[in-house]
Amino acid sequence: WKRIRINLDTIAENTTPDTSFDFFGHTMKYPFFAGPVGAVKLHYGDKLDDVAYNDILVSACADAGIAAFTGDGTNPAVMQAACHSIAAKGGFGIPTVKPWDVNTLREKFELVQASGCFAVAMDIDAAGLPFLQNLQPPAGSKTVEELAQVIKNAGKPFIVKGIMTVNAARKALEAGASGIVVSNHGGRVLDQCPASAEVLYEIAQAVGGKMKIFVDGGIRTGVDIFKALCLGADGVLIARPYVTAVYGGGAEGVILYTEKLGAELADTMKMCGAAKLSDLSEKYLFRPSNPFLS
Repeated sequence: WKRIRINLDTIAENTTPDTSFDFFGHTMKYPFFAGPVGAVKLHYGDKLDDVAYNDILVSACADAGIAAFTGDGTNPAVMQAACHSIAAKGGFGIPTVKPWDVNTLREKFELVQASGCFAVAMDIDAAGLPFLQNLQPPAGSKTVEELAQVIKNAGKPFIVKGIMTVNAARKALEAGASGIVVSNHGGRVLDQCPASAEVLYEIAQAVGGKMKIFVDGGIRTGVDIFKALCLGADGVLIARPYVTAVYGGGAEGVILYTEKLGAELADTMKMCGAAKLSDLSEKYLFRPSNPFLS
């Protein structure tokens, strides 16, 4: 994202930029989400487990006007608690399931549907995580036909996370997905994989307007969010910084970080002459130094 430059232009109407975002018929204050994170106790310290982390995150994000994607795990209590937290906030949250077997997914989707959530996601690239291949319940890759059945069973707008090629995006669309997340799982599932910023534009050109397009991976500021939206994303996911916010400041930390990102995005839009999110396009990006526009 740092390699992409933006065009400054303040000869424009003097208005306050509108950062509001439509998410499957529900209005969010900003076009970004807290991304799904699992095993926080193992990776970030024993102050919190997944249940406590998701509860703080879901509630605080909803209070800040955005939604959180929640993680999944082999412990059924994680999804149960996440869906309970989402239900308590009127459906503000996106449960994210692993690519489990059919029976396990059926159980997960019962919880998802009871939560009243606006959408459900699957990080399908988790099929490549070694530890999932050696644990129960089983998880793995899905064909287009299998994914279509999963989406039908979910009964909610379905977002496929872990898309890195135009071909994969088209297959997700064929299967009936309502959205995708352009993501390489933090670079942890395949060495020598391109960055999400490198492939976002061509994927957006191929399936934009036909489904919602989200992106994650190294997005840290409102300026980064602006760049992603100009490259064709409808919204972005930010994961690890929200872990820091929860661990360091609890609900208050989440709200402060969200407001910081939102203010940075609005300021960038103002300085580039963009009044609303639908205005954003590649015209706001400086082409000579931008390697990600063809």
